[in-house]
Amino acid sequence: MKTGPRSAFLCAAAMALFLSPTAFSQQPSADTMFVNNLIPQPANLSVAPGRLVLTSQFSYGATGFTNARLDSAIESAVAQIKLKTGLEIPLHAGSPTSSAELLVSVGGPGEAVQSIDEDESYSLTITSAHAELKASTVVGAMRGLQTLIQLVQPAGDGYVLPTVAINDSPRFPWRGLMIDCGRHFEPIDVIKRTIDGMAAVKLNVFHWHLTEDQGFRIESKVFPKLTAMGSDGLFYTQQEALEVVAYARARGIRVVPEFEMPGHSTAWLVAYPELASGRAPSSIRRQFGVSDFALDPTREETYRFIDRFLTEMTGIFPDTYLHIGGDETVSPEWKSDPRILAFMSAHQLKDPDALQAYFNQRVLKILVRLHRHMIGWDEILNPALPKDVVVQSWRGGDSLIKGAEQGYQGLLSAGYYLDGMQPAGKHYLVDPLPSSASLTAEQRKLILGGEVAMWGEQLNAHTIDSRIWPRTAAIAERFWSPESVIDVDDMYRRLDKVSVQLEGLGLHHLTQEDASLRELAGTQEIEQLRRFASVLEPVSFGERYQQQHTSQLTVLDRFVDAVRPDPPSRHEIDLLTRKFLLAPQEDKTDQQALNRWFETMIASVPAVQQQMQSSPRLTEVKLRAEQLPELAKAGVDAVNYLSAGTKAPTGWKQSKLALIDAAMKPAGIVRFTFIDSLKSLIAAVQE
Repeated sequence: MKTGPRSAFLCAAAMALFLSPTAFSQQPSADTMFVNNLIPQPANLSVAPGRLVLTSQFSYGATGFTNARLDSAIESAVAQIKLKTGLEIPLHAGSPTSSAELLVSVGGPGEAVQSIDEDESYSLTITSAHAELKASTVVGAMRGLQTLIQLVQPAGDGYVLPTVAINDSPRFPWRGLMIDCGRHFEPIDVIKRTIDGMAAVKLNVFHWHLTEDQGFRIESKVFPKLTAMGSDGLFYTQQEALEVVAYARARGIRVVPEFEMPGHSTAWLVAYPELASGRAPSSIRRQFGVSDFALDPTREETYRFIDRFLTEMTGIFPDTYLHIGGDETVSPEWKSDPRILAFMSAHQLKDPDALQAYFNQRVLKILVRLHRHMIGWDEILNPALPKDVVVQSWRGGDSLIKGAEQGYQGLLSAGYYLDGMQPAGKHYLVDPLPSSASLTAEQRKLILGGEVAMWGEQLNAHTIDSRIWPRTAAIAERFWSPESVIDVDDMYRRLDKVSVQLEGLGLHHLTQEDASLRELAGTQEIEQLRRFASVLEPVSFGERYQQQHTSQLTVLDRFVDAVRPDPPSRHEIDLLTRKFLLAPQEDKTDQQALNRWFETMIASVPAVQQQMQSSPRLTEVKLRAEQLPELAKAGVDAVNYLSAGTKAPTGWKQSKLALIDAAMKPAGIVRFTFIDSLKSLIAAVQE
């Protein structure tokens, strides 16, 4: 038997699979018909032969404790199972009997206001006769029901649940998603469908960024000018906010509001200029970046205003945590205004950082009176602050570790900024608390988890879903699953399945691209345009800003807004390339697959170039259409040289690397997804 590099690779992979604590669950079995498509992966999972066949007679219900919240969660889960299977299952649970296919046993309701200490653990046992879900709280049952939904899979001409035993609980208690609705307002239906997606992948905190230089997005009846003058009329009424809080609670998700202060406060100061440190803005800010306006930390009127405002907001948002922002305060008055400098001298505040720490201390006293815990971005970290604050790190893991060493609780967002347009695989390998972190056992407990950050400079209601999903599902697994679950290839396999499930919930991350391409081309005939677009993705927020100088007034209807970050082509070509390079001369299957991939890309371009003649907005990526055939042809040539074991002509490699260098330069505000794979192929060719 021949044993080449590929065989060795496969043997090593098989051994790693055998040694994995969840190894038995990773591969389909003829006996169980089970393929593990779960995201996030459970803490403990075992599989046995057999399956529970789903029929229209599927019966279900709660045994023992029940309430309206639990009943609603069960019925919602069954409704999703109906959609997945097409079975005519009744949507109202009757009184369950011992023969019911799904029995949900819950110990009690959980906390009246869901907190960071809520017990989210559950166990799920499925036999060929029934499924039994047990949890201490309703929230735990919700997590188990999401697992149950993902377990439904086709078998022959019907659908089944595999026979499994799961004992599951989250690795981190805080697993959040932050959406910036200040720079671009997002309608309530966007918020609600996002919360549905969060629930599906077991996220539990919706961090609602409600105020920014570009807009004040929450109604205040105490200070009505905040929205009358600071929102362009785009804001959430208090009733709408209450509806969002209730909607999230019904799905086991907390809502943590963020009100930026003392910086990022242009919208505050347009309405109430008397709160400014000196100069006051004349209008809300349209440009992005850091504003140099700030609330005045030296005036008692500032704190009376904040006290009244936050008192009003705590009547809407019951969560015990409230975010004050606190980042990027660069007011020049804090360094030059004689009145402010005199105040600093009188209070022995040596610099602006100390002045901001004073501000934070004063706001913290207000929050303590309101029975709230303070959260802020990195900049609030100051030894003058009591330990009862949570520091959210956007600067990096080192900042998070530093805070924990000083005794502060922390959340990691660095590494999870979706506007960087990084692939899911890169986000996936960022860990809030790696085992290598130099923290004591007590300090490690201070790392509460992490939050995905979706900043809103370059998105709107039409594009937001494709910027959040499905990458957020991969990060959700990092927050929930054991640290050892790090197989990027398997994550992408499962992510493809979960992405379709998320679309079934009403999210638009898959359909949005086609709709946008049709609008750009002015036709329904977009098969080749779709192929062309499939190997292009948006550049990062910073790169786009440099190329386009976007503002709040920029119309987000270009090709870059149509294409998705980290489309499937990136991992597809990466996987094909890695397999092929293991043994390029042993198996022609991989050679043929790679060549077909590149040739399909080449074939897409003529039709796209034809459509560009009648669509001025498509001509923005004209250069990319010219580059794609050349790059793809270089890929075909490299594959053929490697497969035949022949050398390329002298100078070939240099010329192809020059093509790649040109393709990596800015053009059309989009970048190719396969450059790294192409580089690997060309680098492997000998001359």
